Amino acid sequence: MAGTEIRNQTSVQEFILLGFPGTWYFQMFLIVVFSVMYVLTIVGNMSIIALVRTNPHLHTPMYFFLCNLSFLEIWYTTACVPKAIGIMLGTSQTISFTVCLLQLFFLLSMGSTECFLLAVMAYDRYLAICHPLRYSSLMNRTFSVHLALLSWLCGFLAISVLAALISTLSFCGPNIINHFLCDIDSLIALSCTETRFVELATFIVSIIVVVISCVITLVSYIHIISTILRIPSSQGQQKAFSTCSAHLTVVTIWYGSTIFLYVKPSKQNLLDLNKTINIFDTVVTPLLNPFIYTLRNKEVKEAMGKALRRMLSGFEKPRI
Repeated sequence: MAGTEIRNQTSVQEFILLGFPGTWYFQMFLIVVFSVMYVLTIVGNMSIIALVRTNPHLHTPMYFFLCNLSFLEIWYTTACVPKAIGIMLGTSQTISFTVCLLQLFFLLSMGSTECFLLAVMAYDRYLAICHPLRYSSLMNRTFSVHLALLSWLCGFLAISVLAALISTLSFCGPNIINHFLCDIDSLIALSCTETRFVELATFIVSIIVVVISCVITLVSYIHIISTILRIPSSQGQQKAFSTCSAHLTVVTIWYGSTIFLYVKPSKQNLLDLNKTINIFDTVVTPLLNPFIYTLRNKEVKEAMGKALRRMLSGFEKPRI
């Protein structure tokens, strides 16, 4: 009997991802939408990286961090969107537990890294606005590289603990996940072993990652706003605020969805709502970020304008 119980507890080795159940027309519509958004996300974020690399006046810490963010967004959306499209096409609905765990690990690690990168970018704006005369010496190239590396390292190390705990779960019942990706909520709901410790660890790690990055971001912006309000001219205030408005917009969008998804004690409710929020987090936000930084940042707009003019001039026929 004991052997049978053990075999039953370890019998489920793969899961079926439902994606978005609906009519054939609805599936085709979603495939087109996801495909277009994925292509635009890749092109948009690669364009940001290319612009920064090819324009010497953008070789500053702020744009170095922006390149890190764009690079992260490319892989963040790549970790789930191609698989989601395969699910909707009906060609890739199954996923092994190992691959499911790897997808979960990379999604959460890159999500945590994004939290830390956004906090580092807020600190960078704090130094630039509140200590402009010392900014170059304080935020030098070496320090900015160290901050970026630390963000990546902390993001992946924090989730390694959760991945190790989740790998110990057993699945012996239903293997259907009502999602287009593997997430903690679904795995906990399907597990046939005790999950309270995993839920608690998830909540604690989420609190640590989000609270630390949120505190750094919040304190930085309190000082930034206080400094901007002390600038005597409205033109000076507007110029100072324009250097951080794009980042503030991205921070608001990112933390709004992240706090809802992960900073909550219960993980077994609202799975359908979580799926909707995950679409915004993994598909929409990576698409919006390059457009936000392009439309709300004067230097990026100017660099993009010059790049487009050079491109168009290359297509002009030489006059005879």
